[in-house]
Amino acid sequence: MSSGTNTMTKDTILKVEHLSMKFGGLMAINDFSFEAKRGEITALIGPNGAGKTTVFNCITGFYKPTMGMITLRQKGGAEYLLERLPDFEITKKAKVARTFQNIRLFSGLTVLENLLVAQHNALMKASGYTVLGLLGLPAYKRAAAEAIDKAKFWLDKADLTDRADDPAGDLPYGAQRRLEIARAMCTGPELLCLDEPAAGLNPKESLALNTLLRTIRDEGTSLLLIEHDMSVVMEISDHVVVLEYGQKISDGTPDHVKNDPKVIAAYLGVEDEELDEAIHEVEAVSGGQN
Repeated sequence: MSSGTNTMTKDTILKVEHLSMKFGGLMAINDFSFEAKRGEITALIGPNGAGKTTVFNCITGFYKPTMGMITLRQKGGAEYLLERLPDFEITKKAKVARTFQNIRLFSGLTVLENLLVAQHNALMKASGYTVLGLLGLPAYKRAAAEAIDKAKFWLDKADLTDRADDPAGDLPYGAQRRLEIARAMCTGPELLCLDEPAAGLNPKESLALNTLLRTIRDEGTSLLLIEHDMSVVMEISDHVVVLEYGQKISDGTPDHVKNDPKVIAAYLGVEDEELDEAIHEVEAVSGGQN
């Protein structure tokens, strides 16, 4: 179901408006709004328990929000209200893919097979959902060749070509993380949601991850990520949104966010009185420079 709204600008791929999520008596997300721009890496950060994963789960259909609208606009102009779609249609129709904090690969399959499995729906459609594929009809052969080409493309971008025939479970942790992201890309998403992709990575693996994420952005896919590793966020993000206790406290460029007194206070646990003093000091310094 495609639902149109006229409130989104052309360069906005995702618009979250007044999102609230309540669990019993707990308001996990309270009147949260933000936009993610097309062709950018948007990071959603905040202290533990801020509500980041809850927002992700609402966007990707795992939770149905208590209130609010989540609108995705595709390149072709079609718009989808994600809160109204079943979770499988968010992937299939709206073209939103996600990864999880815990890696979920088919460890017994090879690296290449993991990427082909991600294209199962397209191959089944080409087979007519029958034995047409076994008969070797041209349409299925073309679809199979395209699936292999796409898998090889993302193997190369993830720097995994030399491990294509190895079981996925034999890969080092950082390589498994890149494989999971490559598998998500084989579904052809317009928006890729990544839940703490740098968690547990060493510096070399983080560098390889950064390279892959920039490549994905340059290939035309927008990214939305949750991340605790500030070095990753500040290095690769174009736009950062900060949550605390389910509410937005900052929204802007990485430089703006990292110098925001409210963000510093949220991460360092500064008391409200000290925060007010810090904000007044920053405003005084800014006023003096002007």
